[in-house]
Parts: sequence; structure tokens; C-alpha cells
Amino acid sequence: VADVKLTNATDLRSAFANPDGRDPARTIELHLTGNMERYVWGFDGIPFSKSEPIRLLHGERVRVVLVNDTMMEHPIHLHGLWSDVEDADGRFHVRRHTVAVPPGHVRSFRVTADALGRWAFHCHMLLHMELGMFREVRVEPAP
Repeated sequence: VADVKLTNATDLRSAFANPDGRDPARTIELHLTGNMERYVWGFDGIPFSKSEPIRLLHGERVRVVLVNDTMMEHPIHLHGLWSDVEDADGRFHVRRHTVAVPPGHVRSFRVTADALGRWAFHCHMLLHMELGMFREVRVEPAP
């Protein structure tokens, strides 16, 4: 039997250099929150129904830090924009549409707000999304 190595997301490395090497202009930290007994999910303890949009300016480079305060993994997906996942030292790791955040872990990624409009930002576990782990991201024209 040959040795078999299972790969995971941390084993992935981009075949290309960081597509936008600019330092982020700001950091947005969001906590992934939920309660498995009540089955309520959200960002920063706020369900979508009570949340405000996350606003980005067109062309802005932003770091998003996701802190998973739950006991479940959450695959977080941002529509319309690429997520440039960073390693623990802040170096470009890989470009993704969905960033998996294991329980009790922190993941960060950079976003270039290059697509004007209103975009969905949510947990890809659809029940979590439906129960509140959803936000709107608005990319607005720069002044």
C-alpha cells in the first residue's frame, strides 16, 4: 500500500504571485458567532435582520479578519470579489472564493473592492446563512 497524504486548505499554495500587493488601507474584524442549542448564527452576534452593510470604497484594499468563536467550521463566501487568503504571517497564500474557518481559529484575507454593487457575504452552510450568518457588502464609488 502506497503512502497516502490527505491535503487540506493550508496545504494549498498559489501558482501566481499576489495579484494586488498593496497593503490594506484598513482592517475589518468579524466574529463568527452562534449558539448550537438555540441554533442562532451571525457575525458579531448580530443576525442579518439587524445588521448594517459592510461598506467598501471602489478600489480600496481591505484586510478581513474572521474569528470563529463557535465549535463548528464555517466556510465563508463573499460574492463578486476574490479573497486573497493570508498565512499566519500576513503573506499571500492562495486566492479563494470561500474561506474555511475551523472552530476556534482565526483566518484573514485581503479583498480588492474592484466590483461596484451590492454583494452577499455569508456562511456557505445554508442553514447558518438562513439563520443569520449573512451580511451585505456594498462596494461604492470612491469620492
